[in-house]
Amino acid sequence: MNHQAPPSPDAAPSSASPSSDAAFLADFHFVATIGATDNNGVDRQALTPEDKQTRDWMRGWATDKGFDVRVDAIGNMFACLEFVPDAPYVLIGSHLDSQPLGGRFDGAYGVIAALFAALRVKEELAGSGLKPTFNLAVVNWFNEEGGRFAPSIMGSSVYAGLFDLDEMLAVADLEGTTVAEALNSIGYAGTDTPPDAITYAEIHIEQGRILEREATDIGVVESSWYTQKLDIDVLGEQSHTGATAMADRHDALVAAAKVVLAVAEVVDAFEEEALVSSVGQHVVEPNSPIVVPRRVHMVADLRSSDPAIVQAARDSLKTQIAEIARAHDITINVRDFDIRDKRHFPTEGVELAEKAVANEGLSIRRLETMAGHDSVAMNHRVPAVMMFVPSVDGVSHCEREFTTDEDMLRGVRVLTSVAGELIRGELADVRDGAVWVGSSVAEARA
Repeated sequence: MNHQAPPSPDAAPSSASPSSDAAFLADFHFVATIGATDNNGVDRQALTPEDKQTRDWMRGWATDKGFDVRVDAIGNMFACLEFVPDAPYVLIGSHLDSQPLGGRFDGAYGVIAALFAALRVKEELAGSGLKPTFNLAVVNWFNEEGGRFAPSIMGSSVYAGLFDLDEMLAVADLEGTTVAEALNSIGYAGTDTPPDAITYAEIHIEQGRILEREATDIGVVESSWYTQKLDIDVLGEQSHTGATAMADRHDALVAAAKVVLAVAEVVDAFEEEALVSSVGQHVVEPNSPIVVPRRVHMVADLRSSDPAIVQAARDSLKTQIAEIARAHDITINVRDFDIRDKRHFPTEGVELAEKAVANEGLSIRRLETMAGHDSVAMNHRVPAVMMFVPSVDGVSHCEREFTTDEDMLRGVRVLTSVAGELIRGELADVRDGAVWVGSSVAEARA
């Protein structure tokens, strides 16, 4: 497979015009060198030195091109263009943090595409002399990935009023460092008031293979899957691996292994691909080769388009886990964690994206998103538009993740068109009385 390799970190800057396709590609591939891994991926977990480098790059890029950069208390970065004093903002963007040994497209593409889309909108307005209804800001959301600090989608969820700021600042990583401490350590503990959103748009790689399989240029998201995690704490007894009789052991890791298998096999009770499940993180204590483990902490992830399927799988797992605990004479505590409801994106936004794609002469289809995104959180606060570009082989969260330059450029064009329509007032009047109540977080919580 002939994937394009990123340029070296000291590659010469592009001489292309600031908003051109060549400039976008040069900047995208340069950012991919920050935290680059040996196999063309990136490792830029939230609030690491590598994350700071990408943040510094975004701040410098935006400041040089006339954006006003703000950083809020949870570390979200906003590059703002004010066209209409005191008017709300259309937000566009994604995230710059990555998974450990992750891909260089996930999140970063959406932020860099948004920077270039905003710059092109600014240039178009200057050339036309037209005055929009709303302002425009590009956002780099804090800790979308959740690899270092759980839960994921943290910054946008705080902004949307779904998570409490103080609780999230107190979240610690596996080394005991809190979000607040880590923000301070890299100089991004912000004090700025974030721009007030009226609508939101995001473009992202698909992280699946539907678009590639069907040779479709752009996907527009109709709805998000219902997801929930289970926080599972397996508590056994520490003992000597050589001196302790097998009958006297209370091995937390053996029991935990059976829990992992139960999580993997629970999908078999449902139609094929109706449910996905995984256990992606383990912490084993004391993690010594001559000690029977006393504790295993893990997080199980359940997702489906149908909330009833997730709930049925969750109930089944809790029953199976209780049986495993009894069989091994140990304690297993299970706690519901990070539950995200299924949510539909506004039809008007889907149709807006479809129109933008058609105007570019591209093909489009509607999709659900199985993965979580910042747009899912923002869709609780304001009308949101979510679009995908194809992923080669459908792989993501790994170094082999790939999207072609041509597909990225198509996405930038479409996002530019959507952003231009949003600042002229499209979707501003779309309201859902149960959730969308304007651009005030205080109102959204009421």
